[in-house]
Amino acid sequence: MERGEMAIAVREYDAKTDRSAAEAVDRMCEVGTSGKASLCMDLLGDPLSRVRHSPAYLMLVAETTGPVKEIVGVVRGSVKVIACGRKNPRQGGGGTMKSRTPVYTKVGYVLGLRVLPSHRRIGVGLELVKRMEDWFQEKGAEYAYMATEKGNAASLRLFTGRCGYTKFRTPSILVHPVFAHRLPLPRWAAVLRLPPAYAEAIYRRRFSATEFFPSDIDAILANPLSVATLLAVPAGCAVTERWPGAEAFLAAPPESWAVASVWDSGGVFQLEVRGASRLRRAAAAATRAADKAAPWLRIPSVPDLFRPFRVWFLYGIGGEGPEAAAMATAVWRVAHNGAMGAAAVVAAEVAETEPLRQGIPRWRRLSVAEDVWCVKRLADEYSDAAVGDWTKSAPRSSIFVDPREL
Repeated sequence: MERGEMAIAVREYDAKTDRSAAEAVDRMCEVGTSGKASLCMDLLGDPLSRVRHSPAYLMLVAETTGPVKEIVGVVRGSVKVIACGRKNPRQGGGGTMKSRTPVYTKVGYVLGLRVLPSHRRIGVGLELVKRMEDWFQEKGAEYAYMATEKGNAASLRLFTGRCGYTKFRTPSILVHPVFAHRLPLPRWAAVLRLPPAYAEAIYRRRFSATEFFPSDIDAILANPLSVATLLAVPAGCAVTERWPGAEAFLAAPPESWAVASVWDSGGVFQLEVRGASRLRRAAAAATRAADKAAPWLRIPSVPDLFRPFRVWFLYGIGGEGPEAAAMATAVWRVAHNGAMGAAAVVAAEVAETEPLRQGIPRWRRLSVAEDVWCVKRLADEYSDAAVGDWTKSAPRSSIFVDPREL
């Protein structure tokens, strides 16, 4: 592509020669609106960090081809196999929602698209996305999708207006600060830590048909960044005395239970709030000072979010029973207490209609009410007629958010 007499070439990122320039593009594009607070991301010296843990990944750069070459845009992408629906049991077969077989598809995920302000609106972003989609198709992906905030008009305009994507799902990002004191656990709940093999069995048996469920859940659970899988059950039930194994647990579970896993996003990136007013910074510091002076009052103190901080992310949130949301709260509290000294916030992303949503605490000021996921069909044929064109399917109650794609 060309801009006047300046040609732009898109090529694969070379870590040996491109790291500094790619980091510079990310930094320049993270600058928020003057006078307003913005959330900035530090990739810890590794521009590939946000995709490196995926099964297949690629980073592309857009570079000027004149006498002086300059990287003016970047994009990352990953490819994996996920659930896009479920097959219903045959009529009269006695199947239930739990017994429905997941339908899997291969998808590409576009993230980290950045173009320098000096080279916007001339097609650089469009070319980067197209080249990434070409790679997705080479890898056999049937769909491509991306996520952005509702207020990011430029990103939505590019993807839905020029790249052919459609708005697909609108989950919420729930964020809560990690306080300087431990939160008490409810007496009526017990929280167990599950080894990866047991966690995998529960996820595959109960949640594998959830939209976006990754077929390589075992690799995620075994990743060093996956801190723990937590299972909440009623206090005093037989499971707390002797763990029967995942199969036996699922065959006769307690009336209500909830499960979630914890991912240490601080091993991939750190965040920082920039551009906040002095008044807001002072107010946050005052809560910390008051809590330190009188810890017995257990004042909710706001951690220092104005310096780089780590995030613990809850994924694989699910459960069953009338008290499942309350069980999810117990899981969240154990995650919060574990994050003390290790992370500044605990976050989760859930569907609009997630049944356990009310059990996940959040601070409205830190959270995102509507994160927009857009999708595009890449393949000409459908891999399974039970789903058809996934882009036209109605939202379901839950989604599985892969922590590798934050």
